Amino acid sequence: MPNYEFRCRACGDTFTVSRPMSESGAPASCPEGHDDTVKLLSAVGIAGTAGAGPAPRPASGGGGGACCGGGCCG
Repeated sequence: MPNYEFRCRACGDTFTVSRPMSESGAPASCPEGHDDTVKLLSAVGIAGTAGAGPAPRPASGGGGGACCGGGCCG
């Protein structure tokens, strides 16, 4: 279940709420009971496997160069 961060405008407390995505826009009260809260934008965590090595490089699409991969420029 995703976590959403909120900040209380009344007391300044930042807190996390775990809820389904279908309820992501629902208001949340702070732990102190205040209702004047705002949902914060959070960075998305990317899960991976430790030690898996670097991501594979995409296949080359040309020889580099300027406008069209170097084939038309002399």
